[in-house]
Amino acid sequence: MTLGDWKHNEGLAARDLTCQRSGVTVFSNLSFAVAPGELLRLQGPNGAGKSSLLRLLAGLLPLAAGTLTYTGANVSDDWSAFQEKLHYTGHLDPVKPALTVAENLTFWVQLAGASPDDIRPALKQLGIAGIADIPARFLSAGQRRRLSLARLAAIARPVWLLDEPTVALDQDAIGRFAELTADHLARGGIAIAATHTELGLAHTRILDFTELGSPCAASF
Repeated sequence: MTLGDWKHNEGLAARDLTCQRSGVTVFSNLSFAVAPGELLRLQGPNGAGKSSLLRLLAGLLPLAAGTLTYTGANVSDDWSAFQEKLHYTGHLDPVKPALTVAENLTFWVQLAGASPDDIRPALKQLGIAGIADIPARFLSAGQRRRLSLARLAAIARPVWLLDEPTVALDQDAIGRFAELTADHLARGGIAIAATHTELGLAHTRILDFTELGSPCAASF
C-alpha cells in the first residue's frame, strides 16, 4: 500500500481558538498542539464542543478567532491546501447504497487521486475484503463504518480528524482500527479523535472538554 512518511513535519498547533454556532460561543481561548506521531483524544460530555472542534479543524465551521498552523504555515491562508492533507470522518458514513463495497472505496480513491492498487489491501485491513462485491445497501452499521474507515488505509494523508470512529464497531473491528491508527502514528501522522474507546496506543494525549468553562490549554 501507498504509505506516507511525515516524521519531519512540525505538527498541528492551535492558539486561542474560538468557535461559534448560530451566534452562540461553543468554546473560546482553546490552545493545543499535536506533534507528528501523536493521538489527541477528545473527551467530555455530549454537547461540550468535541464535534464542533473537529468540524472547525476540517474547515466545515468558520474560525471565529485564533490561529491554526500546520507545519508552521497558517491554515487560514489556504484552507483548501490543508484539507487536501486530512481525513475527516463524521457521525454519518458517506456510503452510496447502490454501489458495492469496492466501488464505494474506488470512488473515494479516484476522487482523492490516490492509487487504485490500494483498494483491496485497505478492504482486507478493515476485514471487509470478503464482501467487496456486495452492494452497500445490504451492509450492517458496523460494516458501513468499516468501509468508511477503509478510506484512511487507502488514501495516505497525514492528519486524521475522527468523530466517534468506533461507533457500531465490534471488538475485532476496533482492534483493526487501533492497529491502523498505530501504523499511521508510526509514520509521523497525526490523529485527533473524539472517542470514548480506549485504544491502548502510546503517545496519546487527552483534551478534556469538561475543563472548557475557562480558557483551556493542552499544549505539549
